[in-house]
Amino acid sequence: MCELLGMSANVPTDIVFSFSGLIQRGGGSGPHRDGWGIAFYEGRGLRLFQEPSASAHSEIARMVQRYPIKSEVVIGHIRQANVGQVSLANTHPFVRELWGRNWCFAHNGQLKDFYPEPGFYQPIGDTDSEAAFCDLLNRLRQKFPEPAAPQALLADLLTACDHYQTKGVFNCLLSNGDWLFTFCSTKLAQITRRAPFGCAQLKDMDLTVDFKAQTTPDDIVTVISTEPLTCNEKWQLNQPGDWYLWQRGKCIGSGNVF
Repeated sequence: MCELLGMSANVPTDIVFSFSGLIQRGGGSGPHRDGWGIAFYEGRGLRLFQEPSASAHSEIARMVQRYPIKSEVVIGHIRQANVGQVSLANTHPFVRELWGRNWCFAHNGQLKDFYPEPGFYQPIGDTDSEAAFCDLLNRLRQKFPEPAAPQALLADLLTACDHYQTKGVFNCLLSNGDWLFTFCSTKLAQITRRAPFGCAQLKDMDLTVDFKAQTTPDDIVTVISTEPLTCNEKWQLNQPGDWYLWQRGKCIGSGNVF
């Protein structure tokens, strides 16, 4: 399996603290040594870093760790390969253009006997994850020839996600830079930090941060991960079928497909 990391914030925020914990699980405190990637939205632009090797031992990951890129939406992933070879083409997150925006996607799980109909979007690598992403965008592009608000897309997003999870495990993060959609078929956790801010301690390394010293009283930051990243905070665990739509750190929609 793999692990996911997402962030939605109401101000440009760096994710160095959470990323530092995640990359330890990529070949350090965890087995996910087959690649890592992280995408930072900057307006309509997308800054993407990827490598088909263990993040815990990556100089590129350490560079990202040292360079506090600020973003309102972030999607990250560490990979333990089960479908597809270990290669850059198979490294999450995956990115495609739709309606003049960069859409970014990362998946945790495995889909069996998954053979979607070919369409405009085609996989570059050979993972079930990228195939699902392309199928999802093909569905949206066919149904909506023009850009649509996220609330208008929800029914089709949920129908697709519900279908994918019948093929196996489908935990995912999806964004177009304006909003962040999350879907849980087995395991996801989230925490929303807002004033009054406190200190947090990572589970996977000896690192503590005082968020009060780095934020303003108006900041709202939501972090989503496969497993809670800190040991002294209360994370909300998703249930199978839970979905959330996030914008500027706040939940603007949620529910369960079951």
